[in-house]
Amino acid sequence: MNILLLGSGGREHALAWKLAQSHLLSGPQDRFYAAPGNPGIAEHAQCVALDATDHAAIISFCEEKQIGLVVIGPEAPLVDGLGDSLRGVGVSVFGPSKAAAQLEGSKGFTKDLCERAGIPTAGYVRTTSLDQAVAALDKFKPPYVLKADGLAAGKGVVIPETYDEAVAALEDMYGGKFGAAGAEVVIEEFMQGEEASFFALTDGATILSFGCAQDHKRVGEGDTGPNTGGMGAYSPAPVLDSMMRGEVLEKIIAPTVKTLADEGMPYSGVLFAGLMLTDEGPKLIEYNCRFGDPECQVLMTRLQSDLGDLMLACADSKLAACQPVRFADETALTVVMAANGYPDAPEKGGAIYLGDGEAEGAKIFHAGTRQTPNGLVASGGRVLNVTAKGRNVREAQEQAYRAVDNINFPSGFCRRDIGWREILREIEQ
Repeated sequence: MNILLLGSGGREHALAWKLAQSHLLSGPQDRFYAAPGNPGIAEHAQCVALDATDHAAIISFCEEKQIGLVVIGPEAPLVDGLGDSLRGVGVSVFGPSKAAAQLEGSKGFTKDLCERAGIPTAGYVRTTSLDQAVAALDKFKPPYVLKADGLAAGKGVVIPETYDEAVAALEDMYGGKFGAAGAEVVIEEFMQGEEASFFALTDGATILSFGCAQDHKRVGEGDTGPNTGGMGAYSPAPVLDSMMRGEVLEKIIAPTVKTLADEGMPYSGVLFAGLMLTDEGPKLIEYNCRFGDPECQVLMTRLQSDLGDLMLACADSKLAACQPVRFADETALTVVMAANGYPDAPEKGGAIYLGDGEAEGAKIFHAGTRQTPNGLVASGGRVLNVTAKGRNVREAQEQAYRAVDNINFPSGFCRRDIGWREILREIEQ
């Protein structure tokens, strides 16, 4: 089979690495393409210059190359309806329709769906103007949770500690800080607890659990500083035990899939539920309509099932014929190496020397990198994902940081405490 993967980040490198191992690409005539890809993805797929916003060009390429499956990595093309355009000409697509992708494309859409379906989540108010938003603050207690309604690359959430800070943040948001994504702002009650990520595959009817992870969103150690797209992650997340995972499937994932199907927009692809584990049980923070980044990197590192088979089954509504997803018992942990200045103004062009970074079994996933005549350089905010496995979080962390220390990236930085909360629990046990 010929497969096309769309995207260029660390998530897509992890998907490319795992897809390249699929029996779908094992034949001499099978071809694997990625657009636009990155230097790491180029080790597994032929990178081609395609613009995901140009639906006609994507369709033309799929017809010319006889593509049997398109895997859409990032959220923007999904929210833009690329999946619908491809399905319209008979191409199998891993990823939801434009209507179903509103789960990520609009925070307000998801909150309203939760209300209709009785899904546990934080109380909220949708606002469409600064005056309306400021007035709505009176309905909440600090700290306040302010979310740009649209796509903001994982950075559209602000959590001010005081009323004055909240007003200033709302002024920024309605003043264009997040562009069109901030044209509407959702204000939510602050939920106490620990965050975790839960993943499920669905074709709109059948649901398969696809593991769990914990991300580190804040840029600074000890979970301080501004939110980022993610500075590291590990999987599995022991805090999500089997009983709690069952509760998430029953009370959050299944009602979401059923409601979307009942309302004429069946969901196909991966559902990524960001959860808050509260004293009242797990509650939904938000949905993403694609794999998390960097959660995908640790999930793919542990995955033992054939990723190509699972994705094709989702695309072709045949997930019921699949066996439960198999993962290695080991823990995987990834450390994000970012460019200085991230997340506000990352420094691009810095030289990267990978050296012995993949010694002792570690895997380096490229995110924001570019190959030049003078070598590898940084081309984005999050640059590398250094990933390793171990018997537990502490061992995986030690392996990952050994690999980090073998990489020379003078204009970059990383957090040195990825997995800290779970390691404290391991020590206590």
